[in-house]
Amino acid sequence: MRIGEKKYCGTKKKGFLFERKKKVFSMNSEENILKTGTTTVGVLGKDFVVLAADKRATAGRFIAGKNVQKVIPITDNIAVTTAGTVSDLQIVVRLLRAELSIKDTRTGRVSNVKEAANLLAGMTYSVIRRYSAIVGVCHFLLGGHDSNGPHLYEIYPDGSITDIAEDSGFVSSGSGSELAYGVLEDKWKKDLAEKEAVDLALRAISSALQRDSASGQGVDVYVIDSKGVRKSVEKVLDTKLH
Repeated sequence: MRIGEKKYCGTKKKGFLFERKKKVFSMNSEENILKTGTTTVGVLGKDFVVLAADKRATAGRFIAGKNVQKVIPITDNIAVTTAGTVSDLQIVVRLLRAELSIKDTRTGRVSNVKEAANLLAGMTYSVIRRYSAIVGVCHFLLGGHDSNGPHLYEIYPDGSITDIAEDSGFVSSGSGSELAYGVLEDKWKKDLAEKEAVDLALRAISSALQRDSASGQGVDVYVIDSKGVRKSVEKVLDTKLH
């Protein structure tokens, strides 16, 4: 390829060359990438949202963490699940908390869930488009409750946002999501009771734990309703031989 040309899926177009040289950034070659995985789930109920996730962190084939909190409260009435590059996820979560706090102080009111979701989508858009040797990837599910009721959004790594209430009523992300979706598609129904929704989230995560090697160690389940964010279930799997 000549300088001044960039390759697009087998074709060449003239323009600036932003492609990173393999000799310099060999860490980005397919064989050197440390792949990660997880399974997160969001379920809409009648007047609440359930967020759930497994507890394993991976770096390639290595299990890097066994008690990772992937469901993270942001405010008293909003929480997110995380999937992607850990360092980017951590900094974006901290920035989201800070920006919402500043916004609430300036406006004199508490930000609603839609505002928080749009703010997070903008941050996620910036992360993946930041020029870096290591591409930042963040995938969030954001759930919350405000004066308009429960809300559930998916913020995809490219910064796009989907209102799950207008889509299907449930969502999953991560390497185990395909397994979780099979359970969600079969068992979700409108206006689930809280116990039914929590049990459904547990079953969806459990199905991923059985077959997805990047998901494991246990599950955390949070419920968000008019009373705020609270942990409903925490289960840790004992994998040691006795």
